[in-house]
Amino acid sequence: MQFPPEARGLFTPGGSMAMFNAIACAREKLLGTEIRTGTVFVSSQAHHSIAKAARLAGIAHDRVRTIDVDGNYRMRIDALQHAIERDRGDGLKPFMVFSTAGTTNTGAVDPLDAIADVAAREGLWHHVDGAYGGCFHLVPELRHLLAGLPRADSLTLDPHKGLFLPYGTGALLVRNGEDLRALHASHAGYLPDNQLEFYDPAQYGPDLSRGFPGLRVWMCLKIFGAARYRAAIAEKRELAVWAAQQIAAIPGIVMDALPQLSLFAFHLEGKGLDTLDAQNQATRELMERVTRRGKVMLTGAQVGERFLGRVCVLSFRTRRAEMETCVQHLVEEAAALVAQAAEQT
Repeated sequence: MQFPPEARGLFTPGGSMAMFNAIACAREKLLGTEIRTGTVFVSSQAHHSIAKAARLAGIAHDRVRTIDVDGNYRMRIDALQHAIERDRGDGLKPFMVFSTAGTTNTGAVDPLDAIADVAAREGLWHHVDGAYGGCFHLVPELRHLLAGLPRADSLTLDPHKGLFLPYGTGALLVRNGEDLRALHASHAGYLPDNQLEFYDPAQYGPDLSRGFPGLRVWMCLKIFGAARYRAAIAEKRELAVWAAQQIAAIPGIVMDALPQLSLFAFHLEGKGLDTLDAQNQATRELMERVTRRGKVMLTGAQVGERFLGRVCVLSFRTRRAEMETCVQHLVEEAAALVAQAAEQT
């Protein structure tokens, strides 16, 4: 991920625990015992696990600020800057900002470089939630899509998404490993004195007893090699881009979010689908009809008042044939729903 040599981290059960650890690390370094004055900033499209992790780390819900997004569902820098200034004016201490490298709802990538600039200027800890999209950074040709990611103070990754590994394989990277160690380091009389001679995950995370999640990551990389992983990740984006072009041409489909990585979102319109409620109902029905066919599974997301259909390409089993099936089923079911709505008007 192009982090410096002094970076450290650990494997976690998933992004939620990585997020919790990052918040606790930033809190310890920048707030100390003055926890109640600290505020954190997330976009309206950020994953809900952040607010939960903040609460567990001692940052109450009324200290989590939600920042508006632009027309592409990316965090607005002007709104972030204004929120920071407002909190400072109220005597609070902004200390952490979260950006997302691929949101769950629409796959949006926040302006990571610009947020890193704000964080550096304002003295905030910058955490990038790359649980879904961070692994696309492994492909050199795609790194421009995540420009600024290596500048993060900490980074969430989910190898059980981007590296196609078994569920329960999350990860956290922290730019300055000593910050992470300062939070978790502990010693007892029965422990050996040579703890600094080897990497002990217990000194970088909350667990003393833990399994060996690194084994599954190491073994897959050793068996398949980094080049094949990069090719597989790049293929998922290529499939998403191709599918988005095909689906955008379907009569009645309106694209709301083009694929920045491998996820895109859309809704259904047409004669008889003139209201937002009707469009939402039709889009939801479209997702359900395609899924009921039993070949591909599509899900949606409520974004504001609109329900969006979503296609996310991130399974090792998803190849061109599966995407062609997905497109064909959407063509047929969208046509049926649009025709049905037109007949009822």
